[in-house]
Amino acid sequence: MNIRIKTLTKGIVDVSPLMIPVVPFGIIFGVIGMELGLSALMTFGMSVIIFGGASQIVLLQLFSGGASSLVAITSVGAVNSRHLLYGAVFSEYLSHLKLTWKIILSYVLIDQAFAVSNTYFKKNKENEFKHYHLLGAGFTCWTVWQISTILGIVLGSVVPEELGLSFTISLTFLALLINDFRKFKNVIVMLVSGIIATIGYNIIPFQAYIIVAALSALLVATLLTLINLEKK
Repeated sequence: MNIRIKTLTKGIVDVSPLMIPVVPFGIIFGVIGMELGLSALMTFGMSVIIFGGASQIVLLQLFSGGASSLVAITSVGAVNSRHLLYGAVFSEYLSHLKLTWKIILSYVLIDQAFAVSNTYFKKNKENEFKHYHLLGAGFTCWTVWQISTILGIVLGSVVPEELGLSFTISLTFLALLINDFRKFKNVIVMLVSGIIATIGYNIIPFQAYIIVAALSALLVATLLTLINLEKK
């Protein structure tokens, strides 16, 4: 088998198990988008252009809460800023590629693709076509996400508005945080963020309470990390 095809297939196989929880996440996004009054084209377009589950949910939440465009764009940018770190890590392996390749790979570089390809890159540094692994993993994620969004759009157009499925936004984020409840310092950070967001909801102008809460939580997390390092 051609080394390119073999590496591409390896990426698809490696990331496939991680796609199981992505399907309901994408369906929820599609349903909520329709429930909030977005058109099917706009909802699907968001999945194609932004292509980031967490940031898309954040955008919908802000949209439904009446946040300003500045706050919405800033918040989505903050959520997606972790991708800059992914790119920095992969620059060691992919810096020799042409700009076209870098643009394509950066578009599909999401959490799941990074997780499996980072492991593969470390073990296969000598493979000159290792970027095909990220290509396979990334576009598998992209395909599953788009199909899931379409399923959600179809369901959202037939689900009665009275069901109020927008509450699933909070449930989705809660599910993402479950593992973090195991560490006490994580709980402290969550409480700080939640308390500041709750208090600031009616106090902080331009619906910027989310940004303030996130920055406050980041500051607390940094202080706790520094304290932990000093103890060691």
